[in-house]
Amino acid sequence: MTLFVEEEKNIKRVVDVGCGIGGSSRYIASKFGAECIGITLSPVQAKRANDLAAAQSLSHKVSFQVADALEQPFEDGIFDLVWSMESGEHMPDKAKFVKELVRVAAPGGRIIIVTWCHRNLSQGEEALQPWEQNLLDRICKTFYLPAWCSTSDYVELLQSLSLQDIKCADWSENVAPFWPAVIRTALTWQGLVSLLRSGMKSIKGALTMPLMIEGYKKGVIKFGIITCQKPL
Repeated sequence: MTLFVEEEKNIKRVVDVGCGIGGSSRYIASKFGAECIGITLSPVQAKRANDLAAAQSLSHKVSFQVADALEQPFEDGIFDLVWSMESGEHMPDKAKFVKELVRVAAPGGRIIIVTWCHRNLSQGEEALQPWEQNLLDRICKTFYLPAWCSTSDYVELLQSLSLQDIKCADWSENVAPFWPAVIRTALTWQGLVSLLRSGMKSIKGALTMPLMIEGYKKGVIKFGIITCQKPL
């Protein structure tokens, strides 16, 4: 416990890779008093994130910009915490993604990846079962996602880069109820009106949610967290 407390005290600079509208950055800045920089491919998200930071009087601690997670505009080794939540599943090149996270982490810095994964393959398996891959392909088509990987794949990538203290956990049980909750909200009158106003893309996304529920129930989809430390 003392080790983690000391590590928290050393978090001064943070990068939030794939920040969305900046919720994680604002929380981390408030909790640790750290300076946070968030990056996203979306100018709309970056503007919204900066507006929200200003509204919460956090602009002196938090900023957001448009940048590519696979080619981050930062010097090597400058962040004490490299944080990425629900971004890895959007990355077409998982190896390059991980290498960039490691590159910008400071010596001794912590890397945390929270992401959608498929289940780990069993010993002797070379690929998912055809029905499992078909399920993921249908989800990817709607959400415009590249190929998924497993938690074990991330661990192997980090091991190949000589990262230390590599740990992983499966948070699927905690996250799976989110998808039925979203459907229940969408099936209200207000939810249906909002969905229809959002357009065909949102409607297709809503129709894909039962596939996410099926994936979690059958153990194909996993919500994984992987953490490690860059050597000094």
